[in-house]
Amino acid sequence: MHMLETRFLLNGAPVSLTDVPPTRTLLDWLREDRALTGTKEGCNEGDCGACTVMVSDAAGSRALNACLLFVPQLHGKAVRTVEGLAAADGTLHPLQEAMIAHHGSQCGFCTPGVTMALACAQAQGRRDHDDVLAGNLCRCTGYAPIIRAAEAAASAPRPAWITADRKALSSPFILGEILPGGTGGAGSPPGFRPTNSDALADWYAAHPDATLIAGATDVGLWVTKQLRDPGPVAFLAGVEDLRHIETRGKVIGVGACVTIETLRRAMEDVHPSLAELLRRFASLQVREAATIGGNIANGSPIGDTPPALIALGATLHLRRGDDMRSLPLEDFFLDYGRQDRRPGEFVAAVTFPAEAPGLRCYKLSKRFDQDISAVCGGFNLTVADGRIAEARIAFGGMAGVPKRAAAVEAALTGQPWAEATLHAALPAFDEDFTPLSDMRASAGYRLRAAQNMLIRYWHDRAGASVDVLQVQP
Repeated sequence: MHMLETRFLLNGAPVSLTDVPPTRTLLDWLREDRALTGTKEGCNEGDCGACTVMVSDAAGSRALNACLLFVPQLHGKAVRTVEGLAAADGTLHPLQEAMIAHHGSQCGFCTPGVTMALACAQAQGRRDHDDVLAGNLCRCTGYAPIIRAAEAAASAPRPAWITADRKALSSPFILGEILPGGTGGAGSPPGFRPTNSDALADWYAAHPDATLIAGATDVGLWVTKQLRDPGPVAFLAGVEDLRHIETRGKVIGVGACVTIETLRRAMEDVHPSLAELLRRFASLQVREAATIGGNIANGSPIGDTPPALIALGATLHLRRGDDMRSLPLEDFFLDYGRQDRRPGEFVAAVTFPAEAPGLRCYKLSKRFDQDISAVCGGFNLTVADGRIAEARIAFGGMAGVPKRAAAVEAALTGQPWAEATLHAALPAFDEDFTPLSDMRASAGYRLRAAQNMLIRYWHDRAGASVDVLQVQP
């Protein structure tokens, strides 16, 4: 079997690798194989941002966590670490100069990751620095001088090497023929890098016990924290026909490999409440890697996207070989850790209505940024002639799977659209859910929080401000 070759640019220099195990992280490879130790290992699970690097491809430059990137995911891309942030002649990046001028560093451990995240934001023209830095933990400096540095550098010229890196991605070195599969390193499990869903379907049918890796934000933790061997793996970043977002008539189709951040941007004007929920999905570094298909296929009872999508009435599309099937998204989740997905079958896409003016999504967590939901609710009530014609309500964190509130929906449907109606439906929550107590919330708290979200929904649609970031007297 031929080797799984990976070609990319590292700080402007071409790299070709055939001897790296498929699940070796970029963080470990940088620090141990290349002595590029400016990329720090902090949490090693994508929470602290100390390992942030810049990864560029045809779509632009993104900030990603090196600890959650496997080396084969870098094929055809350009990587910049903090050592490559300055120009070849030593001229500092505007963010480096601004961090110095505004005293944005104390102990310095977080500084490389902070600077890389802000450099990516500057390359993208972003100025929402609070969101950009939500994935970078700085315990000692405080964020005020860092934000001042970001603001000072926001309008500075972008370094010439950003353009040079992107142009180099079309070079023969990068575009030369690469066979899609093989091994990496002696004794490594097989790795496969399909370029379309047909190739993926054929390979996965032949390797039904393999692990599919899109963003690796979950599988990465299997390797770094649980020390698991995922066995044969397929890297899906190159499956372009699963990276689409299309609107056909009144239906939006989203390919499984669309990242959460790409989906967030696409939903801003279509389903703004969904977009706002996705803004609180982990951190920007994670959103730029994690995919909608992965978040669904993971089957987590506290995943943030399923409640909102179930409330929308989403349909899930799966493929095994040449066979395609579709089912309501809520039917995919059978029990804790168990989904309706057959061996060799993968999530191909999800579709949902392009119009849902009644959709609202609420996330409750201990921190606003980068935290796991205690309760996440999706609400979508259709009102006609003063009555609730249809109710779709779903929650995460309330059961072993993302689950619809069937009894609550029944209590609401056909009733007058009035606050009293929603209050009258609150006892039905006891029929739908028996939540657990854990480190995030007690069972009683979860149940009361879910009930309160329904009342919040009434005030939200009535025009009241319900933003949790706004403090009201």
